[in-house]
Amino acid sequence: MEKKLIHFSKFFLPAAIISSVIILFGVAGFVTRGINLGIDFKPGFIEEVRIAPVAVELTYSGSAKVTADLSKDNFSLIISGSGADNETKVFPYETYATVNDIAKALGEVDGVSAVVKTDGTEDSSLLFVNSAVSTQLSVSPLFLYAAQKNVSADEVRSALSEFEGFSVKALGGNNGASYQVRMPESIGEMSGTELQNAVRAALDARFGENTVTIVKTDFIGSSFSKTLASKSIILMIATFVLIWLYAAIRFHWDFALGSIIALVHDSLIMITFIVWTKMEFTATVLAAVLTIIGYSINATVVILDRVRSNLRLAKYDNFKDILDHALSDTLGRSIITTATTLFAVVSLYLFTSGSIKDFALALIVGLVSGCYSSIFISSGFILVLRRNWKPEFGVHHSLKSEKGVLQMDGIQV
Repeated sequence: MEKKLIHFSKFFLPAAIISSVIILFGVAGFVTRGINLGIDFKPGFIEEVRIAPVAVELTYSGSAKVTADLSKDNFSLIISGSGADNETKVFPYETYATVNDIAKALGEVDGVSAVVKTDGTEDSSLLFVNSAVSTQLSVSPLFLYAAQKNVSADEVRSALSEFEGFSVKALGGNNGASYQVRMPESIGEMSGTELQNAVRAALDARFGENTVTIVKTDFIGSSFSKTLASKSIILMIATFVLIWLYAAIRFHWDFALGSIIALVHDSLIMITFIVWTKMEFTATVLAAVLTIIGYSINATVVILDRVRSNLRLAKYDNFKDILDHALSDTLGRSIITTATTLFAVVSLYLFTSGSIKDFALALIVGLVSGCYSSIFISSGFILVLRRNWKPEFGVHHSLKSEKGVLQMDGIQV
């Protein structure tokens, strides 16, 4: 049974106009708003911080070396040194469910004192330490914090309003909310550790001393960020060139050019989305763009393969009919493939956080754009190039291209 013919060619021009408007909108946004470059492409610091009260004070008065270690499932004390049995005491969160439970168990270890500073009813799996301090126990207290979600990102931004060039982003997670604070390499005469200390002091002044913890700190120098940016541009260009060569060898130069137009279209649509949503453009988001380029060419190749098969048939009088039949035959596959992939990517978006969530969101935009461009943009561009095609030309663009797939208007590449 022959599939119902859909005249896609009627929508090529409107689709091109809509895409042009969206891309121009993106260009305007890029000029007026710029792109929110992440620390991968912009020198500076990124600190992940949590605002939480001290739940337990741990001290140790013995002669051994005792180090605390917090994992996803357990709290551990690693005991070593002269005069002590080298051992690791493990306290599973499943067994010691609350802060009170785990503090009581820790207090039973020789030389260890665990003083609860809250009501102790918090879930023990929410405990964490400041990554900026040593976790080796001593007479000086090691603070264990209980993650909470009662501070908004706007409050963190307000606390840092005196600094220029800062951005704050809320990060979700099973262990409570944390906040990504991005700061430039320097502000005025402050830089490096001095700048980080100033940020910490501002947060302490707003939320209270010993309530701000540093989960992790990343730093990218100016030379590294410039190198990464230049290599990313080279990678994008090389990707387009290699894909064009592949499509030209497999099909024909005009088919290859149509494929590249669709890929450039998808990249620009994704960048437009990134610009107007102020999504942080990191190496992870760049990976999403490259992923969509590979995914989109796959969908386009399937359509072009059907077009090439139709070109060998003698029943079509013009190239528009060939495209309409090829697109009608492959429409179901294009939609089903995109939809099934979207199910996985949407799940990734819903159940993750941070850079992975941005990666998934960029993929969602790219998948929709890729399905659209493989049907309307690539095919429409090829139709313009082959508007004078006649049945006697066969698979080629014109009579001037009789054999070689890389021949263009008398010039053989």
